[in-house]
Order: sequence, then structure tokens, then C-alpha cells
Amino acid sequence: MSNLENFCREYLPVSYLSRNSSSLYGCPQCCSQRTFYKPWINDVPKLLGYRQFSSSSVGINTYNGVVRFSFGDLPECRDEFSSQSEEGNREITTKKKKKKSRKAKLNELRFYRLKAKKKMKSPNPEVRIRYKLEKAKRKETWLIEKLRKFELPKAPAETYDPEILTEEEKFYLKRTGEKKKHYVPVGRRGVFGGVVLNMHLHWKKHETVKVVCKPCKPGQIHEIAQELSRLSKGVVIDIKPDNTIIFYRGKNYVQPEVMSPPDTLSKTKALEKYKYQQSLEHTSQFIEKLEKELEEYHEHLARFKSRKDNASKHSGGNG
Repeated sequence: MSNLENFCREYLPVSYLSRNSSSLYGCPQCCSQRTFYKPWINDVPKLLGYRQFSSSSVGINTYNGVVRFSFGDLPECRDEFSSQSEEGNREITTKKKKKKSRKAKLNELRFYRLKAKKKMKSPNPEVRIRYKLEKAKRKETWLIEKLRKFELPKAPAETYDPEILTEEEKFYLKRTGEKKKHYVPVGRRGVFGGVVLNMHLHWKKHETVKVVCKPCKPGQIHEIAQELSRLSKGVVIDIKPDNTIIFYRGKNYVQPEVMSPPDTLSKTKALEKYKYQQSLEHTSQFIEKLEKELEEYHEHLARFKSRKDNASKHSGGNG
């Protein structure tokens, strides 16, 4: 036995040594004659470094979501762990996308511009019409998606008893409403929260109020009257041919705490919705015009082809 083994057997317990670091673990003499650590010996801490000299390496395995310390690689988990890590690396690589540089983006935009310019300047009129038609249809779908954002869910209808008015009362309210000058305008924004708020403010001191719809399409006045009566809980007295509606507040009218209903748009959003509606209307008209032009062009081609065939037949018959 060497001097190092004698020194370890005398001054260190066997538990301070690694399992595979030396042959002292299997020595019966060392196991039988155990001694305790003596701190007054200066050479003992130097020997603690011998624990690091081991043939096995300590590692961490995360197999099936459980973290384990292991000496070396587990043979049954090695293949599965490697396959899982490969799959994870593949997913990461697929998710990552290469960011285009500014120059590449500009080149792509330039390519699309040149492509569109080529179609617009094509000698074939069918190519030009089809390009405009595709572009208009793309714009139409985009506008429809934009208008869906302004659709608000309607509040549940409250049960209330509509007041029954006699013919005399209706005639009196109609005359008083016509004489008074105050009115509430309904412009291009249509019916929104501010219109209902103005009606309630007028009803604070007056029984009736006039609602004037200036840019009003034919037949739209009845829809506006129905919507305002639902939101304000007022009674429609008369609808005039000059797009004027007279509303009556009711006999038992009480001003609500929230005068602009929550299921209505604000002033800015109502204007934005109107712009999208106008754009959608003009785009749909432009699509109809282009489709008509395309049909006329196909008819012209068919007529020209029939004339050409007839001319060739006549020339062949004469020959």
C-alpha cells in the first residue's frame, strides 16, 4: 500500500472519497478502521481535490419533463432525448423567418410597380380592364372589413308602453312643432349619440322637436325616424316631404341620466364610417362599370370574328 493510501486511511473517512476515484472504497481495512476529520492537519484539505478525479461525468437529464442528475448518459433515454432535441431545434428553425433588408423591400415594391405599369400600358384592352377590376374588388373587400368594425351590438329592447294619442292631440302637436324654429340636424354622419343627446336637451323645455335630414336619400327618412324613435323613446308625429321629422317626447317624459345611448357611435367614428360608406358605394359603381365594359369588349370581339368568318366564306365561294 502506498504512502498516500496510508495517510488517507489514517486521517480521512471513506465517505470523503468518490466512488470511482480510487480503490480504497473496496478495501476492508479502510472500511473497518474509520477515523474522523482532524482540522489541525494542514495537508488534509489538499487531498480533498482527489474527489474530482472520477471516471464518470455528472450531467442533468430532462427526460419526460423531470430533471435528474446522472453520472454519464442513460442508455435508455439517450436516443429519445436526442430525437426530442432535434425536433425542438427544427421547430425553432421553422418559426424563425429571415427579415428582409430595406433594399430588398424597395426592390420588391419596385417590381410590383413595374408589373402594374406594364398592365396599365398594355395594348390589349382586356388586360387593362381586368387589372382595374381586380384592384377595385380588392379595395371593396378591404372596405367591407373596415365597416364591420363600426357595427355595434344593439342593446336589448326595453319594454315600454307607447302612448296612444288622439287625432286632436296629434294635430295640435303637429301645428306647434311646425311653428317653432328649433331643430336638430342629421347630416352626413347619420344617426349617432350626439343627435339623441340634442333631442333630449330640446325636450327639457319643449314638448316637440324637429329633426331635419339634409343629405337624405329617397326612402332613407323612414329608417332614420325608426332608429331615432328606438333610441330616444320618442313618438313620431309627422314626416314631411322636405325630409323633416317631428318628434313628441311623451306625456310622462323623464330625462335619462345617460342621454347619449351606449350602442351608438361617437362623432369622429360616425364621420369615419360615412367616408368608408361613400368609398364603398363609389367602388361598387366602378366595378359595375368595368364589368359592363368587359362584356361590351367581348361582344365586339365576337362580332368582329363573325364578320371575318363571313368575309372568308364569301371570298371562298366566289373563287
